[in-house]
Amino acid sequence: MTEEAAQTGNRRGTITVLVLLAAMMQTLDTTIVNVALPYVQGSVATSPDQIDWVLTAYITAAAIMTPPTGFLVARFGLKRLFMVSTLGFTFASMLCGLADSLTQIVLFRILQGAFGAAMIPLSQTVLLSIYPKERHGFAMALFGLGVVVGPVLGPVLGGWLTQDYTWRYVFYINGPLGIIAFLGMMMFLPETPRSGPQKFDWFGFSTLSLAIGAFQILLDRGEIKDWFGSSEIVIEALVAGSALYLFLVHTFTAERPFMRPALFRDRNLSAGVIFSMVAFITLYASLALQPPYLQDLMNYPVFTAGLVMGPRGVGTMVATMLVGRFVGKVDTRLLLAIGLGLSAWAFYTMIGWTPDVSEREIVVTGLIQGAGFGTLFVPMSAVTLSTLAPEDRADGASVFSLSRSIGSSVGISTFSALLTTNTQINHANISAYVTPVNRAFENPGVAQFMSPLTAAGRAALDALVTQQAQVVAYMDDYKLLLIATLALFLLLFIFKRTSGPADHTMAVEG
Repeated sequence: MTEEAAQTGNRRGTITVLVLLAAMMQTLDTTIVNVALPYVQGSVATSPDQIDWVLTAYITAAAIMTPPTGFLVARFGLKRLFMVSTLGFTFASMLCGLADSLTQIVLFRILQGAFGAAMIPLSQTVLLSIYPKERHGFAMALFGLGVVVGPVLGPVLGGWLTQDYTWRYVFYINGPLGIIAFLGMMMFLPETPRSGPQKFDWFGFSTLSLAIGAFQILLDRGEIKDWFGSSEIVIEALVAGSALYLFLVHTFTAERPFMRPALFRDRNLSAGVIFSMVAFITLYASLALQPPYLQDLMNYPVFTAGLVMGPRGVGTMVATMLVGRFVGKVDTRLLLAIGLGLSAWAFYTMIGWTPDVSEREIVVTGLIQGAGFGTLFVPMSAVTLSTLAPEDRADGASVFSLSRSIGSSVGISTFSALLTTNTQINHANISAYVTPVNRAFENPGVAQFMSPLTAAGRAALDALVTQQAQVVAYMDDYKLLLIATLALFLLLFIFKRTSGPADHTMAVEG
């Protein structure tokens, strides 16, 4: 494939545009839905904690279906798999737009994530194949830009489509993009040889997938089912625990397991997996928390919410491009420390937010938070894989990618559940001080509109107490996110110092 592509420069340029379009589509859908969630929630008549399933279903399905990509390429060929993935992703997107219930949209999001899982690693593989070795750095820079552009455009594009049209268009927009990418691949992407049936550890893959899926369902439904007071949650916990046990036993006893235990003897990989999981917990939790804060508590129109969230992505993009110049020249632990410091500062600032916070502060904090994550992204990938043997980096990158996806979905579910629980607790605590003998009611203005002795007054008081309870609950979530970010500084002492440029091309995926 490399020789054929190298002979035609125009074809290489066209293929580059096509695969970057596919990568952008897949990453776009991780953020474009966020600002539209309150509108989706109203349309399908569901609760705030349940609507997050729209996000976690997509991420979890993508996490589960990413590892078999190499096997599927060998079995069916890269071109065929890429075309099927793109077409399936586009079709599932259309179904998401047509959904009229929470069950439908979650199922279609699972389908969308399952088809889209291969699009990021396939995009990276194609770029590495069509560019000569001396231009691989340039190819990965293009790939990184394509991956970052999606999340940058997501909030703004999602806000505009939702406000001027309907939330369904955040999915419908994938239709024309997907068709263009599919037809272009059919015409320009070269065929690749297939190596025939390969051995794949289906038992290991199945048990790990079952463990992840059951655990994610437990997190998503735990809040509404009163956690372990529900037999359903107990069953899901038993399934997740049993599947994980079988996976671990199989992993340590099989001749060629799905995930080789020997990989984790590498100190950097083990620390990097934990580091990336926690980092993505904090990133995606904050991404899921901010849209309802802006729209529900601050009454921002959806497009305005998207606009003020957009600079976060700009900060990520700029920092990613800048920090790439220093990887291999500066100790990556220093770069990671800078990224953690910026992220921690952003969370510290967000702890003090109230519905009166200015747009300027939201934008500046978002820029700094985005820059913090952008400063973490490339060094995190580089240091995690830098000490692995070259033949182990593909497997290491797969484990690393899986940890990021699990962290993303767990972060959204956990902190959304905490927000709901803390809001209820705070509401009860604040309500204890709202009594007819409270001296605040001696104020005529307060007594007129918020008297606890009238139905209208009690309703107004309940709305005010609920708002205050939510504000405090957000503060609690941001405090935990700050603590988690600060805890990552401890892992910097575990990483080995990197003395030279790291080959991290396989780690940039997703």
